[in-house]
Amino acid sequence: MIFAIEEINNSTDLLPGISLGYKMYDTCGSVARSVRAALALANGNEAVSAPTEEQCTKPAQVQAIIGETSSSPCLAIATVIGPFYIPLISHFATCACLSDKTKYPSFLRTIPSDYYQSRALAQLVKHFGWTWVGAIRSNNDYGNNGMATFTETAQQLGICLEYSVSFFRTDPPDKIRKIIDIIKASTSKVIVAFLSHMDMDVLIHELSKHNLTGYQWVGSESWIFDSQTAETDRHHILDGAIGLSIPKAHVSGMREFILKVKPLNSSGHEIFTELWETLFTCKFKETESSTGNERECTGHEDLTGVQNGFTDMSLMPIFNNVYKAVYAVAHALHSILGCNKTCQYKGQLDPLTILQHIKTINFKTKEGDEVYFNQNGDPAAKYEIINWQPTENGIVDFVTVGLYDASLPADKQLKLQNKSLVWAQNSKQVPVSVCSEKCPSGTRKVLQKGKPVCCYDCIRCAEGEISKTTDSITCARCQPEFWSNERRDACVKKEAEFLSYEEIMGVLLTATSLFGTCMTVGVAIIFFRHRKSPIVRANNSELSFLLLFSLTLCFLCSLTFIGRPSDWSCMLRHTAFGITFVLCISCVLGKTMVVLMAFRATLPGSNVMKWFGPVQQRLSVLAFTLIQVVICVLWLSISPPFPFKNFKQFKDKIILECALGSALGFWAVLGYIGLLAILCFILAFLARKLPDNFNEAKFITFSMLIFCAVWITFIPAYVSSPGKFSVAVEIFAILASSFGLLICTFIPKCYIILLKPEKNTKKNMMGKGSPKSL
Repeated sequence: MIFAIEEINNSTDLLPGISLGYKMYDTCGSVARSVRAALALANGNEAVSAPTEEQCTKPAQVQAIIGETSSSPCLAIATVIGPFYIPLISHFATCACLSDKTKYPSFLRTIPSDYYQSRALAQLVKHFGWTWVGAIRSNNDYGNNGMATFTETAQQLGICLEYSVSFFRTDPPDKIRKIIDIIKASTSKVIVAFLSHMDMDVLIHELSKHNLTGYQWVGSESWIFDSQTAETDRHHILDGAIGLSIPKAHVSGMREFILKVKPLNSSGHEIFTELWETLFTCKFKETESSTGNERECTGHEDLTGVQNGFTDMSLMPIFNNVYKAVYAVAHALHSILGCNKTCQYKGQLDPLTILQHIKTINFKTKEGDEVYFNQNGDPAAKYEIINWQPTENGIVDFVTVGLYDASLPADKQLKLQNKSLVWAQNSKQVPVSVCSEKCPSGTRKVLQKGKPVCCYDCIRCAEGEISKTTDSITCARCQPEFWSNERRDACVKKEAEFLSYEEIMGVLLTATSLFGTCMTVGVAIIFFRHRKSPIVRANNSELSFLLLFSLTLCFLCSLTFIGRPSDWSCMLRHTAFGITFVLCISCVLGKTMVVLMAFRATLPGSNVMKWFGPVQQRLSVLAFTLIQVVICVLWLSISPPFPFKNFKQFKDKIILECALGSALGFWAVLGYIGLLAILCFILAFLARKLPDNFNEAKFITFSMLIFCAVWITFIPAYVSSPGKFSVAVEIFAILASSFGLLICTFIPKCYIILLKPEKNTKKNMMGKGSPKSL
């Protein structure tokens, strides 16, 4: 401060012709002494101790107060002098609470507010992925307010505090030992220390006793670049610490000024005398406490070789803050007094006027640093990120590894340089401090009961759900056509399942269908070659060939059920099945009625055959078939079958199937077939005991019995079969009933034609025999 004042007084550009004076008080960090000093400065009107030739023109009050170093004394001073609007400019009080202009209207500072530092520390912790940390703070305004802001920001960033404890350097040892026990019992490996350097010194002493090493320390500006704190840490507990500090600064001429200070011819004689005696362990003669046994101070001792806080140039950033504070007052006075080459001094200055001008100043120091205050009396918030890196000789090197600038956009405020960082215990690996490891993709977080949000379990996503990112809170459900993969981190397209020609079941059913077709064609060829034979002509050969044709269509229609469903295949499969089967049953029904009519015609006086001749037989088949055609046309017109993707039956598959459209239409088609089959079975059953040598009704009865049994069994099997198996059941029912009709109706005749030709005579066909039971 004296260096800056003397520099201003010797300047011809700033306050020319005006000399600044000052008073100095040592508060010893005491709030009470700080308030006492502030009141003394505010009262003024002290008597001049020695008469002077020139009239003293100093004002009754000081125009501004520079100080205090700590936040708590500043709060007390600002409260006392606030009503008088005497500017108070601190160089090191960082508590965010001092930015409240309603409570502290005359407070300003040249060091950034902890409002920014606390947030910067939280962002720094988040940057390295530390979500589970411990916190220790000074139990004063600086520590409590700073940690409160840090805690609030940390919660917003997803950082949890395992513990948050406070102490003050004057607390009893038991309290500090309890803090040590908390640290020992904790699982977090990172400790955020919002402590003053004096409190940190006390904590280091206790940590050294318990050899608590291996923790990563994150520090505030109060101790992170303090060389005395580093010297106190003889057990290297804080090695690798990282934190924020005031940007490095240089004030030309200051080092030389400090080293040339001589106590006997310096302003502030009493303070420098006490300092000198401490530095050189000596006493001045005029000192009241001198006993005569100490080495006498000459006042000309050389400071160059002294290693002490007074000569420690690592504190230059703090010196620079004091330097800027003094110049801020000088520039305000220069503006008020309208100084150009000379100043127009007009008597007593108003403190409020000085305060208002200080708030609006904007200048650059001789080193190029810009000085101004925002609406809260705070400067721009810029910090250097410091890393404690021990050297070979055991001295800690404060290495700048990054910058923080609060004036930049949020995503650019924190910038770390590509320098190798040193961590706790000289490790090159970034420490890990989490309550729970990150949940990998494919899982979601579930909070542990009674613990902070950073403590959770990783639960695997359910089937059909995925999470693509780590630490996902929820799992997203896949779209209906997709399903989760094995790792549950991606949705894959579901396998489309339908009865295809490529799979074994499809190949077997196709082969069976084609075999049935070939077998039917073979029978037709045999019948055609022996169409003149009695056994073929005996029961309306025309209906036999029509029946063989319809059976061929029945075998072939089963092929429409195989393959990927389409609009046409869905409509064709059910209608083709319905019409061909009705045609088939109609032919069988016609043959049965022919047998019954033929028997009736042999009775005396009966001419029934003229009512059921070949024409009537054809018309009956046509009529029965047309009814089914009408049902199918109505079905296709009103609500036809259509291809449908079934997502419900299987979770991981899409069943491609044909929806019925109208269930009534489907069951009408099936019911009509069943009705004809039952009617045919009843008529054939009645004709089973007719007295022909070759009674075809017996075989028709048996074929209808098989047909009805197959389709009665089909209904529950079809309903209960999943996916493509329901289609296979329907094909099986078609093939089984078709084979039943073919074998029971035509194979006995083929047997006689091919193997028993002697029985294939008209005489044998017309032979009479006693009735036999089936």
